[in-house]
Amino acid sequence: MVKRNDVEEAAFKALLIAQHPYFEEQLTDDLHYFYLHKKRFLDEDWFLNVFDEWRREGITILGFNELEGNKLNPDKVKITIKVLSGLNWFNTVVNAKFGKKKATLKQIYRAVKNKTKYVQLDDGTMGILPVEWIEKFGDYFNSGEIADADTLQIPKVNFLTVEELFDEAMLDEKVKQEISIYHKKLAGFESIKAVDLPAEFNGVLRPYQQQGLNWLNFLDDFNFGGCLADDMGLGKTVQVICFILSQRKKVKQNTNLVVVPTSLIYNWQQEIAKFAPSIKMKTIYGADRIKNNTDFDHYEVILTSYGTLLADIVFLKDHVFNYVFLDESQQIKNPESQRYKAVRLLNSRNKIVLTGTPIENNTFDIYGQLSFACPGLLGSKQFFKQLYSTPIDQFKSSKRAIELQEKIKPFILRRTKQQVAADLPEKTEMVVYCEMKAEQRAIYDAYEKEFREYISATTGDDLKKTPMNVLKGITRLRQVCDSPMLIKGEKMPGNASAKIDTLIEQIEGKKQQHKILVFSQFVAMLDLVKAELKNRNIGFTYLTGQTRNRQAVIEEFQNNAEIRVFLISLKAGGVGLNLTQADYVYLLDPWWNPAVENQAIDRCHRIGQDKNIVAVRLICPDTVEEKIMILQDSKRGLANDLIKTDASFLNSLSKTDLLGLVS
Repeated sequence: MVKRNDVEEAAFKALLIAQHPYFEEQLTDDLHYFYLHKKRFLDEDWFLNVFDEWRREGITILGFNELEGNKLNPDKVKITIKVLSGLNWFNTVVNAKFGKKKATLKQIYRAVKNKTKYVQLDDGTMGILPVEWIEKFGDYFNSGEIADADTLQIPKVNFLTVEELFDEAMLDEKVKQEISIYHKKLAGFESIKAVDLPAEFNGVLRPYQQQGLNWLNFLDDFNFGGCLADDMGLGKTVQVICFILSQRKKVKQNTNLVVVPTSLIYNWQQEIAKFAPSIKMKTIYGADRIKNNTDFDHYEVILTSYGTLLADIVFLKDHVFNYVFLDESQQIKNPESQRYKAVRLLNSRNKIVLTGTPIENNTFDIYGQLSFACPGLLGSKQFFKQLYSTPIDQFKSSKRAIELQEKIKPFILRRTKQQVAADLPEKTEMVVYCEMKAEQRAIYDAYEKEFREYISATTGDDLKKTPMNVLKGITRLRQVCDSPMLIKGEKMPGNASAKIDTLIEQIEGKKQQHKILVFSQFVAMLDLVKAELKNRNIGFTYLTGQTRNRQAVIEEFQNNAEIRVFLISLKAGGVGLNLTQADYVYLLDPWWNPAVENQAIDRCHRIGQDKNIVAVRLICPDTVEEKIMILQDSKRGLANDLIKTDASFLNSLSKTDLLGLVS
């Protein structure tokens, strides 16, 4: 016998009736139960809230998962989050419980990835994740990586996102302090301390280069990577060499991997030898290269090319470097490329990318480069496209552009020539070395052998008597350096050209912001370049001795913004031109007389020029071109003579000199 409590029964009945309008319709004096159709009972917007309220009232719910075909978990999710500070990460500890069952981050990730609110739990039931938490977890997963069942690791480089995503109560006190420090110190250059120039550096840094060295060391103090994005000609290589020297005082093992385009291997070798000969360097390149990492720790710089990296990633990825530096990092702008996937396998304490053109075509170009240098900063590819790339590029969203700029600003150092003009000489001259590939090198070696045998078999006096034969032999070697296709009257030996490849790569990177002059002694070489520019829809003008409408061509280059390149034969354009719109000059085939080259450079380095000029000589290493450059120093007086002819140059060379050109 149980005595009924009419008051409690009435209150209980009222509680039930309030949960669904159908219950009130079923209320009669003789009814002892309430009924809902299964499809209404399993309405998630209904039972989760109702069960939650019933439990608070002390009501026990039985048999929910006995309903046929029902795998839903009857409990509302309870989520607690705590963000703690780790070594290089913010460790975000997530506790997500559906009643007594805990959901792992991987289980939640699968649901978010599949765009479903149902989380598969270990007991076979499906927890229901509210829409607002699906969106939040989507942002969490885009910002970090799952470390274990309940911990998400968010890189410290992503401190701004941590501040945006999590309530202040979720942040540990140490995390709050770190974020505050990052805000203050990464706000601008004012807080960056000056670094002493390493004693082992053979040279002087310009003021902005010293700032670059300071910035690299500043990022290093936080273990942050970055992108050094100075214009070409401003000395990114020199700043990195200085930084590598400065690392000697900071780390015990200073082995750094430098990955460059093939055309820049020789440049890096030369720059390191010139500015930091104390750096011990190992170059991994060519068919006879060493294919293991056993002695890497004996070197400070391991130098390789992107192509070699792809082939050797199997052992390069197993070494932990101090830094990985990627030169011309726009080479990995496509995250789907094999190059990008290979460099992401590399292990290092930190990473820096170098490029004069961080964005070539669209905003997405920056994703591949910064996702390598600053992992986690920009989230997943899809996230970056949806949030930034598409709104900025397709819909010109200034809001998203400003957001992205603020996000990446601390990690990109970009100086244009115009910004640092006060620190620059009016004219900067540099050499870019163009390494021949096997086909072109084989052709060159064959012609060089033939010429060397001719010199060896001819007496010094006879060589003086027949300078035209010598000139013809040297000219043929210079033509092969440009392109084997320049050799006329012979069976076509091949069409590979390291210079054209390098030149087009340089033009592609500079055409947006700069106008470019290209000089060659050989009209046929200009024709080959012209064909490449046409294939790429790059606007250009063209001037040779055959050009009749000379002034119209000049004015088109000066006044038409669509025309980015001016191809000029050295003979036709060495004098009488005023091309102040250009600020880059490329000399495709440097010759013995610097005065002639300087006349070409001075086509844009003239009165009325308000830009700093960069003059670039393209040289094939280990060829007659490089050896003539060396000879220029010893024959400097000849260049100042009144008579500047090829014959006078050749007559000044002994048989030993000539053999030296082809040894």
